[in-house]
Amino acid sequence: MTTEVRSLREFRMPDVGEGLTEAEILTWYVKPGDPVTDGQIVCEVETAKAAVELPIPFTGTVEQLFFPAGATVDVGTAIITVAVAGGAPAPAAAAPAPAVQGEPAEAPEPERREVLVGYGPRTGGAQRRARKTTVAVSNGTASHGTAAPAAPAVVVAPVAPAPVAPAPVAPAPVAPAPAAPVALPEQAAGDRPLAKPPVRKLAKDLGVDLRTVVPTGPDGVITREDVHAALAPAPVVAPAPQAPAAAPVVEAVQDDRAATVTGGDVRIPVKGVRKATAQAMVASAFTAPHVTEFVQVDVTRTMKFVRRLKETGELGRDVRVSPLLLVAKALLTAIKRHPEINAQWDEAAQEIVIKGQVNLGIAAATPRGLIVPNIKDAGARTLSGLATALGELVDTARQGRTSPADMQGGTVTITNVGVFGVDTGTPILNPGEAAILAFGAVRDMPWVHKGKVVPRQVTTLALSFDHRLVDGELGSKVLADVAALLERPKRLITWG
Repeated sequence: MTTEVRSLREFRMPDVGEGLTEAEILTWYVKPGDPVTDGQIVCEVETAKAAVELPIPFTGTVEQLFFPAGATVDVGTAIITVAVAGGAPAPAAAAPAPAVQGEPAEAPEPERREVLVGYGPRTGGAQRRARKTTVAVSNGTASHGTAAPAAPAVVVAPVAPAPVAPAPVAPAPVAPAPAAPVALPEQAAGDRPLAKPPVRKLAKDLGVDLRTVVPTGPDGVITREDVHAALAPAPVVAPAPQAPAAAPVVEAVQDDRAATVTGGDVRIPVKGVRKATAQAMVASAFTAPHVTEFVQVDVTRTMKFVRRLKETGELGRDVRVSPLLLVAKALLTAIKRHPEINAQWDEAAQEIVIKGQVNLGIAAATPRGLIVPNIKDAGARTLSGLATALGELVDTARQGRTSPADMQGGTVTITNVGVFGVDTGTPILNPGEAAILAFGAVRDMPWVHKGKVVPRQVTTLALSFDHRLVDGELGSKVLADVAALLERPKRLITWG
């Protein structure tokens, strides 16, 4: 009787954003025992740039998920194993050696195909610098070992329980134990305490040193309760008889995104999109010398033009028309008249690089934070094409499906603060770009029109630019052109 040969294939966390080192698993779409096919989406992860879905690169049955939803995993770490039919059988006499924590068993290297979301499949493993890796241990959690090169996917045998069980705690014929608890063997001096990634993040956010925490989990693993308990004995200035102990940390959100500590303070871990935004804004603010100019504009004619386009459907039946569309078209027209503002600063070469095409970024607020996807070669699009691209960009961002590729290569950005009822602001440049335009709220205001003070629809525009490569004259001309085009939108035809 013939038996089907099956082998286990590992799928490792890919680099979905060109150089990112980690990603957080948001949702698993499969569980152990589920069948999967090549290209099937198995989970959604969040990187520092976006939330993306990961397809599995082979067909078989899910054997094991190494990390739960909410875990932050290093790129190159195995996150799932799949039993694949038709693999090469292992030698009959080769039984798997007992697993040693921190030392993954070597196995034959099968052919591997890694799928990078947004970039298509690629073969082979990329060369990376040595970094901390994560290896699977017997209880299905992860333990960080020493730095080693990331290895390709390997054939993995189910890890059997260690042949030597932990020695039971017996009365020690030595000196009496001190007040502090005795560390378990897994937490000996120089070893890293055992804890799951979410627990490590929680400890980091609360300022708890895991080496001082007494583990209560199986095999000496530190749990969330252990971390909370480490905070309970905090000194109290005035002892309260009615309270036997200080109140422990109370979790406000179960996924570690926020935790409420004693006293009502809320701590939110800075990670994912929020972390990337913070780093980018600090780098931009302290690298590029910002200058911001402001102008108030009578946009009554533009608002009438928007209403007419909506009513007539001239741009298409399903095309979304908004004032932002006309602002974007006005900025693109102004850049066409003054292409020097569509530039980047090359620090290494000490050169100003005037870009050949305008990739127009639109700042979008999402539940995960601020992102700036861009419309590629927006300057070459018609008004109808620009409206379609703008609608798709906004819808994709709201759904959290913006790909990393859509957020790269921007050259100039618009931020629409008017939707929040804000008149204007001093926007910070998206890193690597020379200019950003803030579009404020449109309000009915008294305005001098044809020699009379009458109510008109007015907005405020603010243009921030990098003064290393954009002089005040150039920035002023661009802002004045945008204002003139919005004041009389018919100029879009004659100036374009």
